[in-house]
Amino acid sequence: MIGTTLGDIRQHLEALAEETGQYYLVCGRTGERPSPAIGLRFENRPTARAAARATEQYRAALRRYDPQLPRYDVIVCEEDGHSSPNESETVSTNHARGATASRETPLSPPDDRSASEESLVDFCHAIAGAVFETVAESSHQSVERAIMDTYLEIAETIETPDELCLRLLESMAIELERRLDPEAQAAILAAAAERLSSPPADDDPLEFALSRLQSVALFDSYTLERNALEKQVQTRSWTVTLSAYPLGRAETGVVTLPLAIELFRHAPESPISISRAEPIDGSSSTWELVVRRSTDERPSGLVSVPSS
Repeated sequence: MIGTTLGDIRQHLEALAEETGQYYLVCGRTGERPSPAIGLRFENRPTARAAARATEQYRAALRRYDPQLPRYDVIVCEEDGHSSPNESETVSTNHARGATASRETPLSPPDDRSASEESLVDFCHAIAGAVFETVAESSHQSVERAIMDTYLEIAETIETPDELCLRLLESMAIELERRLDPEAQAAILAAAAERLSSPPADDDPLEFALSRLQSVALFDSYTLERNALEKQVQTRSWTVTLSAYPLGRAETGVVTLPLAIELFRHAPESPISISRAEPIDGSSSTWELVVRRSTDERPSGLVSVPSS
């Protein structure tokens, strides 16, 4: 029994994986690596097939929250480029049967860089799924429906997958900000972060979190500066600049939910507050934020920060 939550399925996949495995998963139609199996390899074909089934189960669970989630025909490939043509038939039921059987050129194994990276779409859906599950199991179930209603209303006017996934995060932030106080927001995000795979330990959680968000193309670049005046006091404060950040609007401010989730993953015990969203040089895509960690402060700005 794999389990019914996204966290259970992801843990099952990670338990099946072997770093030196010769088998990996791809979409038989597009060649893309399907999340949450990106970067995972498996020792033999039966194990890889079990992983393919778990991957489909994971994506089916996400689709309950977002019907727009891309559908993949998950197949097993071997390191030397040989694919398993019948795998798409046994794993996925949402495609033309036998589509991979006529492939003349076998899929080439991805390089190390592409195998370890996650797309913006998959990252957003993983975050959203973790938050939705947490909300559904909390005393705030009505918030889940409100988030979906807001998202579906926004999605009617958008066609591109990248834009849709960003609007999903934005709709979540709108309803969490509107319906929950900061302490409840912090509890939801911290619990959601626990559902995601644990990153390796790092001495600089903020740097690690920002690097992670940059790797999924949530922004082009960032700068991080420790605020010198507070080096000798208990509160730690940093000024963060995000370039080409698509979740900022001059009239409303900046959605900070992805950054908060990543910080909770890397430093779950550290109280967090985010403030002072200022557009740089009048731009609505480059923003400056202040991130604080202090045991004396109440959480704030974890889902969004109004523009200054």
